[in-house]
Order: sequence, then C-alpha cells, then structure tokens
Amino acid sequence: MPEMPEVEALAQFLRERTVGRAVTSARVAAIAALKTFDPPLHALEGRAVTDVARHGKFLDLVFGGAEPLHLVFHLARAGWLRWYDQLPATVVRPGKSPIALRVRLDDGSGFDLTEAGTKKSLAVYVVRDPGEVPGIARLGPDPMRDDFTLDDFAAILAGRRTQLKGLLRDQSVIAGIGNAYSDEILHVAKMSPYLLAAKLGPDDVARLYAAMRDTLSEALAEASGKPAAELKDSKRRRMRVHGRTGEACPVCGDTVRQVIFHDSTFQYCPTCQTGGKPLADRVLSRLLK
Repeated sequence: MPEMPEVEALAQFLRERTVGRAVTSARVAAIAALKTFDPPLHALEGRAVTDVARHGKFLDLVFGGAEPLHLVFHLARAGWLRWYDQLPATVVRPGKSPIALRVRLDDGSGFDLTEAGTKKSLAVYVVRDPGEVPGIARLGPDPMRDDFTLDDFAAILAGRRTQLKGLLRDQSVIAGIGNAYSDEILHVAKMSPYLLAAKLGPDDVARLYAAMRDTLSEALAEASGKPAAELKDSKRRRMRVHGRTGEACPVCGDTVRQVIFHDSTFQYCPTCQTGGKPLADRVLSRLLK
C-alpha cells in the first residue's frame, strides 16, 4: 500500500504533468470504485487541473471553475497510478482489466488507476470540497507538518492504552502512516509494536517522535522526483525490517521476525525491539508484551 512518502511523490509527479491541462475524458471501468454520483464524473471534462494536493494517503486533483471540483482517490492496498505520456487509444471495458479509472488530458497524456487482486478497495470521489470524503474528514494531523510538535505528539499519546503499532496506523490519530512505515519507525525507535502508548515516559515519547520524523523525512526525500513507475520498488529497497522476514537486522544482525494477522503481517527485530523475546502470533491468540 502506498503511504505518505509515496503519495506525496505521486502528488508532486502529477502536479508537474497535469496542472494547466484540461480533462477531455474520464471513464470508470470498475463501477464499485466510484463512491459519489453528485457531481458526476463527466463534470470534470473540459476543466483544467489547477493543483494536486495530498491529504494523508488520499490524492486530490483540484479543478478550477465557478465551482471548483476535486477528483480524490485512495489507492488502498493493491491500487496504483499508471502514467502515460500518450494514453492508449484502446477502450477500457468494465471487468476486462485491472483498470478502475482512466483520465485523458488535452495533450494526449493521462493516467489509469489500477487495482490488482480480488479484494477491491480502491476508492474514487468527485466532490466540491475534499472534506466531503469521509476518510479525509476523520484524518488526524499530518506528522510532517512544520507545526506538528513534540508536545502535540505527546498529547496524542497521553493516556492511550493502545499498542503503538495500531496507534501509528490509525488514520484518525496520525495521517499517512501505514503498515510498512510503522514497522520502520518502531524499529528505529527500538520499541515493541505491542507496547502501550500510555506506558511511554517523556524520553520514550521524544525518541518515538524523532524516529517518526526522521524515518518519514528520509523516505520523503528518497521518493521525491521519482517517476510513478519506480516508487514501489524504491520503497521496498529502503525497508530495514518491513518485508524482510528471515533476513538479518541491519543494526544488530538478529533474524527479522514477523507476526501474522488475519489480513496482514508486520515485521520487527527481537534484539532491537523486544529484549530478545519473539512476539507470539495473534493468529494463535498468544500475545507477549
């Protein structure tokens, strides 16, 4: 799943290529992906893109006019954006390809939103205000915002009897962090994914805040300027523990372990993060904290 660094890079990529260009056609190939009906998707046709913004893990193409419109989409777990300098002339047929949405611009360029697999979660919205999208309306603060301070972070954590892994991934608490970067942040901070936020002392909070900001800042810098087609592989190469089950931890050399949930997994280093203790798998209903 693309997370904040990749989505920010996609926003930059699209901003450079779409601002000032008008949409000549927008077609949905996966009907379930379009979550709104008013305004209709065809209302974007003839309008020029004026900006591309990011809200957490949502991308937002802004269109000018007497009543500005927004094409907002969330790529979910298996979605991606495929850019074409010259969009194929082939007609997109529902159910015949992984394409969920095709947008053509007035210079012949454009993009497809695609989604692999059978579980379809990619979501597309056409709205007058991005706040009308439920997932955006409930977003917590962006952790890389200049005014998001250590005190703000401490206030979020205070008294929460929530495991750090889940808290970092909760978009209503902090926007933009998902499964991969929460693994990386906790590894850098040397904290167990199962540690409760309420148990952190001031020094722990400061260490986690620094790990979060440093990890995301490094990832944002690495992703910036990369073409959309390279972002996924670039992200995988940067991971220290996420997706590295069975490999050596780059810090201590211990074997990276994983915990399997019903629909996802996470990775960690026992030596760096849990005092050498392997975490029992929730699938087996055995938790070690």
